[in-house]
Amino acid sequence: MRTKTRNSLRFTSGIVRRITARNTLSNLDFYPTFEVLGRGPRPEVRVAVETMDAHPEWQNAMMAIAEGDGDFLPLGDRHWAFFAEERPVLLVTFEDAAALRDREDNLPEHYTLAKSRGWSLLTILAEGETWWRDPAVFRYFDRLADDGFLEDFDRVIFYGAGPAGYAAAAYAITAPGAELVLVAPRATLDPALAGWDERHKIARRINFRSRYGYAPDMTESASRVWLIHDPLNRPDAMHAALFQRPWVTPLFARYTGEGTEDTLREMRILDRILEAAMEGKFSAEYFAWLWRGRRSNGSYLRAILSSARLSGHRLREIMICRSVTARLNAPRFARRLAELTGEDP
Repeated sequence: MRTKTRNSLRFTSGIVRRITARNTLSNLDFYPTFEVLGRGPRPEVRVAVETMDAHPEWQNAMMAIAEGDGDFLPLGDRHWAFFAEERPVLLVTFEDAAALRDREDNLPEHYTLAKSRGWSLLTILAEGETWWRDPAVFRYFDRLADDGFLEDFDRVIFYGAGPAGYAAAAYAITAPGAELVLVAPRATLDPALAGWDERHKIARRINFRSRYGYAPDMTESASRVWLIHDPLNRPDAMHAALFQRPWVTPLFARYTGEGTEDTLREMRILDRILEAAMEGKFSAEYFAWLWRGRRSNGSYLRAILSSARLSGHRLREIMICRSVTARLNAPRFARRLAELTGEDP
């Protein structure tokens, strides 16, 4: 139970065990409770974790952090919530558990960034292509909203790309006033609304019509939504069109195709985008300035060269190759320029 107070708060994880013959993780309901610490005017969030008798090795690093200032909770059979407390500014992300297991440190992708900047981090992990649409995840965010947990932070940023962008948008409604950074998000996979998107055939069996279902509508309580995508990639552009709202600002990352997030990583600007958003300084102008770095990004340059070649624009190919070879050591572009002009590479 949450008591309204100006004192600090302690966020503890309560566990209700159903009376069954076998007590597995799927037979646990987790709920957050609060108790007053009274250590000062700023809310402090601390989480006590009940250590499970057995857990997979890949969870060790997160559980070690949770035992200090954080939380690690299973949400049903296929999802987990990891929380690491720092200052009262919060980054909320959604990740694939398999990707986390592939990392050497077995920690969420943005944990190092959040730790170095003093941000608190909440990451919801999913096992498989669930799109985070699980009643256990619904209940978790219901409880966070009911207890005002997210409201206790001075600033909240939701981030996600692709399917994770869908989840970030869908659950952002539980944090009124949050700012969203979405990269090529999906609005829904409901066949009646997005039957044209054939990229996620397995996920079409998921119900997108129940609670937290249509992501664009779930952004209505956000202060601002930044939607980065490639308008030349038809499925992403069509999803972006479904997000059109007065509070949504589209930002174009042309020629990134299905790899928009990867390109932002390669350019080393994804972290800078999140930093600016967390500081309340992100803008369309700032993104345009960061995006100028594409002129030195291999993936982008190869994409525009391929586009010019496929469309038969020989002069454009020559211009691209000359621009790139004048600035960069790019043997591939030098060879193509020689093919087009007869000049020595």
